[in-house]
Amino acid sequence: MPIINVENLGKVYPVAIKSPGIKGTIRHFFHRTYRNIEAVKQVSFAIEPGEIVGFLGPNGAGKTTTLKMLTGLIHPSSGTVAVAGHRPFNRDAQFLRNITLVMGQKQQLIWDLPALDSLKINAAVYDLSDAEARQRIGELAEMLSIQDQLKQPVRKLSLGERMKAEMLAALLHRPQVLFLDEPTLGLDINAQVAVRSFLKDYNERYGATVLLTSHYMADITALCDRVLVIHQGSLIYDGLLDGLLDRFAPYREVSVEFARHQTINAATLAPYGDLQSLEGCKATFLVRTGKLTDTVSKLLNHLSVQDLTIAEPPIEDVIGKVFQTGSLK
Repeated sequence: MPIINVENLGKVYPVAIKSPGIKGTIRHFFHRTYRNIEAVKQVSFAIEPGEIVGFLGPNGAGKTTTLKMLTGLIHPSSGTVAVAGHRPFNRDAQFLRNITLVMGQKQQLIWDLPALDSLKINAAVYDLSDAEARQRIGELAEMLSIQDQLKQPVRKLSLGERMKAEMLAALLHRPQVLFLDEPTLGLDINAQVAVRSFLKDYNERYGATVLLTSHYMADITALCDRVLVIHQGSLIYDGLLDGLLDRFAPYREVSVEFARHQTINAATLAPYGDLQSLEGCKATFLVRTGKLTDTVSKLLNHLSVQDLTIAEPPIEDVIGKVFQTGSLK
């Protein structure tokens, strides 16, 4: 049974229209007119327990609005949502114990106090005993490699250390479902890698379900087999990340270095693919995925090859094309 089930979810915001100038201000004060903005349009998907799913889309696509509806922060205009068997907007106590929302640009730790003090407050909010709080803080701090920083004031922590502490605070009550909105935003490469490694370990250890938004494609490729792609409020793809690559980028780049004793020219390489470059004994061309194995076999059998590499198109390029067209057709 899905732990997250969304059917025909929609959110419409009424936005006031105001003409410029004094007359427009007076008219706006006494008689306001509105237009409706559809932030999310009839979105449907289901996520099974223990899945880590990437939620992708350009700025303004509706990702954060969807997450806020899934966590009960805003009420949907249409459709139904069930998370861990609860309707989010009712904000039942048990529902709040089962979820967490981490937003990379927001903080919950008290700036001038040691992170450990804020964690003790969180433990009290969730009715954890002192022994249980110590055990969980110790376990998560070890997983995050942040034991020594918890006694320092939050304002003295680096951005990466602060993000780790925020993550610890958000997971102290051991939620079943994690909603992560840009959890590595602004972090350096080492901190990003540490957060990804932690999330993977946490998922494997506790079987937590994760819905992750990120503009860092390395987060998605490292953690998610499945992705949801939203564009202008509509869900345009729900499936495997590899399936998205195969569907939107059906070519692979083949780079070959030939032995120097043979003559290589464009005519020689024409049967093997779409030639992109040829410099001396090195050539690069595009080959359709379905013909890749056969093409490589022919190259090795018919020509003297010293080195051969096959590369997939960068995931950033593929996702960028999807965002630009708003379609997978």
